Amino acid sequence: MHTDLDIAQAAKMKPIREIAESLGLVEDDLDLYGKYKAKVHLDVLDKLKGRPSGKYIDVTAITPTPLGEGKTVTTVGLSQGLNAIGKKVITCIRQPSQGPTFGIKGGAAGGGYAQVVPMEDFNLHLTGDIHAVGAAHNLLAAAIDAHLLHGNKLNIDPYSINWNRVVDVSDRALRNIVTGLGGKTNGVPRETGYDITVASEVMAILALTSDLADIRKRLGRIVIGTTAARRRKDRKPVTAEDLQVAGAMTVLMKDAIMPTLMQTLENTPAFVHAGPFANIAHGNSSIIADRIALKLTDYVVTESGFGADCGMEKFFNIKCRVSGLVPDCVVLVATVRALKMHGGGPRVVPGKPLDPTYTHENLTLLEKGCANLTKHIQNAKLFGIPVVVAVNKFTADTDAEIELVRKKALEAGAEGAFVSDVWARGGEGGAALAEAVAAACEKPSDFKLLYPDAASIKEKIETIATKIYGADGVDYMPEAEAKVKLYTQLGYTDLPLCMAKTHLSLSHDPALKGAPTNFRLPIRDIRASVGAGFLYALCGEMRTMPGLPSVPAFTKVDIDETGKVVGLF
Repeated sequence: MHTDLDIAQAAKMKPIREIAESLGLVEDDLDLYGKYKAKVHLDVLDKLKGRPSGKYIDVTAITPTPLGEGKTVTTVGLSQGLNAIGKKVITCIRQPSQGPTFGIKGGAAGGGYAQVVPMEDFNLHLTGDIHAVGAAHNLLAAAIDAHLLHGNKLNIDPYSINWNRVVDVSDRALRNIVTGLGGKTNGVPRETGYDITVASEVMAILALTSDLADIRKRLGRIVIGTTAARRRKDRKPVTAEDLQVAGAMTVLMKDAIMPTLMQTLENTPAFVHAGPFANIAHGNSSIIADRIALKLTDYVVTESGFGADCGMEKFFNIKCRVSGLVPDCVVLVATVRALKMHGGGPRVVPGKPLDPTYTHENLTLLEKGCANLTKHIQNAKLFGIPVVVAVNKFTADTDAEIELVRKKALEAGAEGAFVSDVWARGGEGGAALAEAVAAACEKPSDFKLLYPDAASIKEKIETIATKIYGADGVDYMPEAEAKVKLYTQLGYTDLPLCMAKTHLSLSHDPALKGAPTNFRLPIRDIRASVGAGFLYALCGEMRTMPGLPSVPAFTKVDIDETGKVVGLF
């Protein structure tokens, strides 16, 4: 059995110039990063603006197990499948964080015979965008502390500062720290912390911006805290523009704003750009990459992070709201093993063998777990978009189990459920799914957002909680109540809501599987990403800095005697 890395390293890649030429791009449209990667200049949008847009497909998933259910594999494999049936297609996906790459989940280039390559580049530094995000973010953090030390002319309330530093490694020891110790020359002591880089508002801005002028404005609008005042209504937001650092931050981001062109194992083009976390931030690749891709091809396959309650909901309510782009089809990835887990199967633990329940036929458990599939289909249809279910096939899945999933998908209103065997067979294994998706894209749709801009902060939160998660209602902790009042006073009520919650349940509690009911959603805090253009609510014990497991994935990563990377997965 070949590993994902073995398969990727054996790939017959084409020079990236050839991939670009197949799209009608010339060398002047590119900044080359070696032989197999290139940044694409944003001015190609001006050249292409008269072209019609291709079909826009979002790949999402049911609530996954901790192992993931092959959403990126399906995204890449569907693109290869569309190519196999004669369609012109581009894949648009996020750049992965080093947190999961070196933590539990491993890389995010896909797997088997449905991958973006070079796989090592994709999962590691790529073209340096994440490092640029971290540099811009931490420059602002340094500017805040320097301002406090040098007289605090803006009258910043140190207790209001919400701008942590970032690092792109899972490191729980940095969640809560004290800076400025060691005397007056080392700064003003205060409590702060670290987030993971992909949770940075700068990353969210990169994913939602439209051009260099727009990113400059967005970075300037970042709110780091408020002025000190005895009365809440007298507090004023303090921005990166106020600190005169937004221009320098933009300079650090000037190359990162260009999407990176790569290819799949079957040489179909792929844009890799931005990487906001899906359970913390909005979990989608960039609007810029999608806009360019939609003008270059007939079909664009993009991916939303984690389950449809996380990434898909935010794709529609945040990304599409900002971009104005209208999707044509949702592809919902499901696995038999995950549905069995939702039906009451034993815990699935990374690094431990699967319980025999997941490798032997059990239609009773599977049927009960299909409640999760049904709920996600219903959620997608709330937005008026056709849904196609992709059953990501594992060797232990039986024909009867797959047929049961197909039956339940049709009953819930999906266009159908189709086996995706792309991990083992590449584009050929996704051809039937591709035919179904292409047909669904031709069906009439009635895309609509879940809530209007004019709704209040609480109305937006409660709409998502009750309609998407199935909660009976919402409970606001004191800090959240205070933030609702503050952000309403500051005029942020027209911003959409980004819910930061576990990806392992439709609810806030990862232990609640299936389609839970009879629960209330606790909101611990609400924070403002004014530059990105959304508020985000922390549900339950959601953290913005993950931790490493007892045996991290990095323990298997190394370099062999020839200089080749080994151990990535």
